[in-house]
Amino acid sequence: MAFTRKIISLVVFHFIALTPCLGQQSLSPAIERQFNKIENDILTAAEAMPENRFNFSPESLHIANSNLKGVRTFAGQIMHLATDNILIWSAVTGDSIRPDIEDVNGPRNITTKKEIIAYLKSSFAIGRKAMLTLTAQNAMDMIDFRWRKLPRLDLAFYALTHANEHYGQMAIYLRMCGIVPPATLNDK
Repeated sequence: MAFTRKIISLVVFHFIALTPCLGQQSLSPAIERQFNKIENDILTAAEAMPENRFNFSPESLHIANSNLKGVRTFAGQIMHLATDNILIWSAVTGDSIRPDIEDVNGPRNITTKKEIIAYLKSSFAIGRKAMLTLTAQNAMDMIDFRWRKLPRLDLAFYALTHANEHYGQMAIYLRMCGIVPPATLNDK
């Protein structure tokens, strides 16, 4: 009986001692799987598009009864996605953004496939850094983002959802150019 009480006391003591640490645990494992998947899908899609098609837009196909006037090019999709990654994830960390970002379409001096992919990769690096800062304790902290206050965790979900939406557009653009998106090659 005394031994059982000692065991129970020991378990309770460890639980009480560890509880504050649990509140500090990173939420990144819960987000990381989705982040890694979408990062891989987007980067492989961006790399799959030949440089001479990087400025492709479905508008150039002149599809009957379509309204594609002014839609973003493939490069424009990537620049917008990377810029919003930077804006969203930097809000999570509180870090400042690049001074050459004037709007959601990114710096205008980034134009080549190599530069655009480097910019995209840098946006995912910012996202990875931000993801690692999310804890159970700060996930619901309200932060300013685009004229409103949102919890940090909402912004993480928004960044992932937004990236996934643009990946879908990129995949369609690739297929319109006769390219199978690399992420779908192993899906059978």
